[in-house]
Amino acid sequence: MKPTMMDVAARAGVSQATVSLILNGSSGARFSEATRRKVFDAVNELGYLRTNRSPASDATDSRVIAFITDELTTDPWMALAFEGAREKALELGIIVTLGIFRADEDPTENVFQQYERQPLMGYIFGTILTRKIDPPTPLLTVPSVLVNCYDQSRRLPSILPGDVAGGRSATERLIRAGRSRIALINGQDGLDNPRDRLRGYKQALASHDFTFDAELVRYGNWEPSSGYAETQVLMDLPNPPDAIFCANDLMALGCIEALKERGKSVPGDISVIGFDNRDIAQFIRPPLTTLHLPLFEMGAMAVEMIDDIAGGLKSRHDQLKVECQIIERESV
Repeated sequence: MKPTMMDVAARAGVSQATVSLILNGSSGARFSEATRRKVFDAVNELGYLRTNRSPASDATDSRVIAFITDELTTDPWMALAFEGAREKALELGIIVTLGIFRADEDPTENVFQQYERQPLMGYIFGTILTRKIDPPTPLLTVPSVLVNCYDQSRRLPSILPGDVAGGRSATERLIRAGRSRIALINGQDGLDNPRDRLRGYKQALASHDFTFDAELVRYGNWEPSSGYAETQVLMDLPNPPDAIFCANDLMALGCIEALKERGKSVPGDISVIGFDNRDIAQFIRPPLTTLHLPLFEMGAMAVEMIDDIAGGLKSRHDQLKVECQIIERESV
């Protein structure tokens, strides 16, 4: 099996985002010489560049896609999307480079200025939060695809997680487990993901003739502490839930800890399902049933879409929603 960027990160003891930035010489990324040495030592030990180099890696500069993101450090999602894009690009003989865009930078010095001087197949532009954006002007000049964000005017194609369908699948999984009073610990109100996951939750309840109860919907901040606190509130209700859908795995971690403190067994007394499929989900006790957030797959799809557009094919879709599949473990 070919080593991946994740393998390099584990060997070097750094984040996957750090490996991506160092190997791609990204602008604005400053690392100590010791960190760079650890990364390149891991690359050499694993044979990462040798096994992942395509015969087309000597392709002309025009076979280059610039992957631009607004954030790499707080969550793994854009690093995963970049890795998916890079692996698909290797199959197609394309080079993908990585850059960070900061809206508050001097417009004459931001990352797009560096790419103006070289021919590109196109841009992939990704954001850490699923949200509406006003695309930077350079994205409108070459084939470009948005990942985890969208342009309200639909000037650019976008690839988004299927959050509504995911919220519905999570809730229906709890219904199939025989649960009848299902709570939702959602993310912060006002963001796209919580809005859509709530919509899917409501759809599932309505489809199975369950009455929506606003008391069973709580809003956290994506962190374990809020999953813990909101679970305590739910369990203090006169008629507490027998299942809890947490809108991310970190809140599910806090939720399960709160249930354990109350002497409740998972899933014996209460079923719990998460969302995201973070690495930690498999190490929670019991291991967490969750939905996979398909950022890796979305990055790969973006490369394929740009390759098609550059080849003269026009996409029939201006907004693609990628399924968030259920990962079955033991908490439901």
